[in-house]
Amino acid sequence: MRWIHAAGRGLLVLVVILTGYVASGARADEGPPGGRGPLTLATAGDLTGYLGSVLDGWNRTHPGERVTLVELPDSADETRAQMSTDLRDGRSRFDVLNIDVNWTPEFAARGWIRPLAPGRFPLDTFLPPVVDTATYDGRLYAVPYVTNAGLLLYRKDVLAKEGVDPPRTWAELERLAKTVAPAYGLDGYAGQFLPYEGLTVNAAEAVYSAGGSILGDEGERVTVDSSAARDGIDFLARGVREGWIPRRALDYKEEESKQAFQDGRLLFLRNWPYAYAVASAAGSPVAGRIGAVPLPGPDGPGTSVLGGSNLAVSSRTRNPDSAARLLAYLTSERVQRQVLTRGALPPVRADLYEDPRLVRSFPYLPTLRASVLTAAPRPKSPRYDQVSLVVQAVVRDAMSGRQTPEAAVRRLARELDAIASE
Repeated sequence: MRWIHAAGRGLLVLVVILTGYVASGARADEGPPGGRGPLTLATAGDLTGYLGSVLDGWNRTHPGERVTLVELPDSADETRAQMSTDLRDGRSRFDVLNIDVNWTPEFAARGWIRPLAPGRFPLDTFLPPVVDTATYDGRLYAVPYVTNAGLLLYRKDVLAKEGVDPPRTWAELERLAKTVAPAYGLDGYAGQFLPYEGLTVNAAEAVYSAGGSILGDEGERVTVDSSAARDGIDFLARGVREGWIPRRALDYKEEESKQAFQDGRLLFLRNWPYAYAVASAAGSPVAGRIGAVPLPGPDGPGTSVLGGSNLAVSSRTRNPDSAARLLAYLTSERVQRQVLTRGALPPVRADLYEDPRLVRSFPYLPTLRASVLTAAPRPKSPRYDQVSLVVQAVVRDAMSGRQTPEAAVRRLARELDAIASE
């Protein structure tokens, strides 16, 4: 999901209009054999409007395994709440779930999704980091569908007039956001800073870029109390305090921040690649005037959080074989190509990033590939929903000036310790 949605908006676009394609890898997952029949696919809201066409392609060639789409709210947090309520109650309304990459450990630990046999799916063709997002406790519980990594979008026309390169470090970003942006009537820098999953992503990227971490041992060990974490949170808090992050950005999610950049109100924006594609489209006020580079860090390129979505099979499905076949279909090379060309979402198949025709159409692909390969997942934890809420609340207080970065890190460590010890 995109935070896009995260994606990242974050989120899933299943794209392809295919006829005559029959998925390979038709064996079922590691559960009991058999089980073919109709399926229900649950996902966050289809903001692009062509998800139905993708499923029409499947339904035309699999009349006995027709898929019905259930669209939940487009907010990642609301989607997770509805999915978890359904699964917690032991219902079987959903067969296949499109879940944020960071929900996999929680859903697996709670027994809500089925383990999958790795040999059923072309995992060796995927970008290596994305496969890790689909595993928990040494087993595969989902299949990566869309990946994502944060990029720094910038106004290349403005920087060209100033004769400067896009920033590689935090210091360069701050300097340009403070000096160049006001000279052109622009705000300096923004990300996704409203207290929701997007703020967790932005905070984790700042901590990771500074060399820190938040949790270890799949959520059992708290590692956030470090000078690196303080530096990361201070970078964000200092930006608001000094004004090169506008206070209005504290209310930005993916779409609001993308719109500010697309409307020509921002010099720099941290967002997912979809924002680059939309802002570059015909009719955009900044079309042809933007570029993308990896997120900066203290001493050079920083670390993005790995975004995207995974496809999982509900433990309650009556048709696990059909569900596995659908997952194979949606991760086929032809569908993955359409994910990029029609949905402007990053595919999980590695070879697509080096296709010359695709690179001509999507010039950010080499940068995105490098960012994905060096990206890190959000903290893995079977209680991730609690972890994320704590990170959001603490970092919000630091960015709003209600707490110093030093106090914020100490508080974060205490509250995460309480979660880990439950």
